[in-house]
Amino acid sequence: MTKAKNRSRRIPSLAGLVVLLCACAAAGRAQENGECLACHAEKTFSIERNGKAVSLFADESQLKASVHADAPCVACHADLAGQELPHAQRPARAQCGTCHSSHEEQFNESLHGKALSRGDPLAPRCQSCHGSHGIAPTKNSLSAVAPMRVPYVCGSCHSEGAPAQKQRPIHQDHIIENYSESIHGEGLLKKGLSVSATCTSCHSSHHILPHTDPRSSISRANISKTCMKCHAQIEAVHRKVINGELWQKKPHMIPACVECHQPHKVRKVFYNQGMADKDCLRCHAQEGMGSELGGSVHGKTACAQCHTEVAPSKVRPCETIVNKVNCSICHSAQMDQYQTSVHGKLFKKGDPNAPTCIECHGKHGVLSRKDTRSATFSINVPNLCARCHQEGKKAAVRYAGKEREIPQHYVESIHGKGLLKSGLVVTAMCTSCHTAHGERPAGDPASSVHRDNIALTCSQCHFGVYEKYVGSVHSPKAT
Repeated sequence: MTKAKNRSRRIPSLAGLVVLLCACAAAGRAQENGECLACHAEKTFSIERNGKAVSLFADESQLKASVHADAPCVACHADLAGQELPHAQRPARAQCGTCHSSHEEQFNESLHGKALSRGDPLAPRCQSCHGSHGIAPTKNSLSAVAPMRVPYVCGSCHSEGAPAQKQRPIHQDHIIENYSESIHGEGLLKKGLSVSATCTSCHSSHHILPHTDPRSSISRANISKTCMKCHAQIEAVHRKVINGELWQKKPHMIPACVECHQPHKVRKVFYNQGMADKDCLRCHAQEGMGSELGGSVHGKTACAQCHTEVAPSKVRPCETIVNKVNCSICHSAQMDQYQTSVHGKLFKKGDPNAPTCIECHGKHGVLSRKDTRSATFSINVPNLCARCHQEGKKAAVRYAGKEREIPQHYVESIHGKGLLKSGLVVTAMCTSCHTAHGERPAGDPASSVHRDNIALTCSQCHFGVYEKYVGSVHSPKAT
């Protein structure tokens, strides 16, 4: 009974045999899909191989829905073209490269292709990823290689415990688990964002090469280009973090993306791992730096984002720091103004009296200018500027102009009284007229207090006055 039952699974039904005999009598050659399906459309059609029944069933509905719907069977099974039916028991494998030659060339050069060529039984073939007869377009959600399914396709070999992961030298571990917890995996698998990066986004679909191969999409020299397929502004953004000169002069010194963003586990940069703030605060917390940072506008900015020369590989990451913090990393517009100002030009000359960012804003406890405790809060600005500009201080000593006792005169002015006595924080202060970062002498035509510009500067607060002044006899345009 058992033998008869097994035989019924391997031999086509009587109806199927009748159709097959009729097809052979009519044509005798397997050229049309209908002739092939006369046998292969039977669900019970199978053959015994190595003592096991191997199904030869081809689902006609899948074929009609596949990308190969219009292709004849013999386009893939070329060795059967012209053969008489029934054909040889075991025809050659379908040759995908007949139509997909470029993909086949890439595959043959890849790790998978080389494994296949040396006879590795675990090596994937085209069918391993794409399927056999029901190959749906990649944009179809039912496709085996649709973005939502790619992690599962790759995971069939690369997940922990899979034969390839256990028996072959794959240097990354917990790949699929790490990917699922990454920002990319979360976007794809939890939020359904099909544009999120999948395995093939980084490793490519067919040309999968080791990272040591200079042609690889994940080699150190190419990884940024690979990431830029999705993250188009990488270079522009990182110019603010890494000294821009390095991009042109010393490309070998530019960190590759994976040096800060772990492969497969991409979530947060190493600021929260090997270069966490807590690593810096092991020593610097004794100086009260932790509490300073906690209340500053940079409270959420990692130490390594300002101190960019730190080296995560060092026991003391800061031992590699040579230069002072470059505030233009984030504040490039303000720094551009500063460099053209009197203060900036003095600094460029190496003048010890030149004020720097930290003299006005502080170091680690930088507060918002809207914070009443900040040195740059409106009411505090006159005292801030007076540190250098009151009589006897370094700025007043070197000043060669006619103005004297500038801070004292301001205090007695309508502006000073409004700000300091009446507490009107909208009242003009030093930076209202001289600007915060672009201070220039009155003789400079670009200065906000130059004779030609002073009326416009005043009009920022005194609305309507400027329009009247421009048409008056006092206007420079009238002379």
